[in-house]
Amino acid sequence: MTTHTAPPMTDTPKPVASVRHPVIRGIADPAALGLGAFGMSTFLLSFANAGIFPGAAVAVLGLGLFYGGVAQIIAGIWEFVQANTFGALAFVSYGAFWLAYWWTITTPGMLEKAGGEGMGTFLILWAVFTAFLVVPCTRISVLLTVLFSAAAVTFVLLAIGAYASSDVITRAAGYTGFVVGILGLYGCFASVVNATWHRTVIPLGSRE
Repeated sequence: MTTHTAPPMTDTPKPVASVRHPVIRGIADPAALGLGAFGMSTFLLSFANAGIFPGAAVAVLGLGLFYGGVAQIIAGIWEFVQANTFGALAFVSYGAFWLAYWWTITTPGMLEKAGGEGMGTFLILWAVFTAFLVVPCTRISVLLTVLFSAAAVTFVLLAIGAYASSDVITRAAGYTGFVVGILGLYGCFASVVNATWHRTVIPLGSRE
């Protein structure tokens, strides 16, 4: 019987997009998955918020549940394994946001019971959470700093739109949401390309 000897394992971490949090041996960088889930879900919902494709509000429910929600939480759990506190907090939290959004929209009568004040408060709390995440972002990369700043503005506009029942402000939030979605997808693209090439091919403006 022929036996196959496994290649020797080394303690040298694989080069990835983030120097501060190198990939642990045998575990892929979860940032690409997390940013992709965050960016794509936000981008699709923004078509509805901006009033371009109202049907996107329904189309995003499945994507938000499985990709923005479940897949992003999985990415966050792997960030815990990578000892990346920021990535773990951000991905698990926003994954939970998408699950909460899906549950609120799909549960009969829930959105009506919450009303503008309830949803506005829900969104403003997420705006505050996102705003304080901007602080650690300034130490990580330019991309994340701009992304989370734009996300905080988007949450604020959505909250105001909910409080005031203003379609104009909600549409403005849709356009800032496009910025968030594009930056998230760019970060996903950069993370997977840089990890594949084992060097920085697509810049992220790293501060590390």
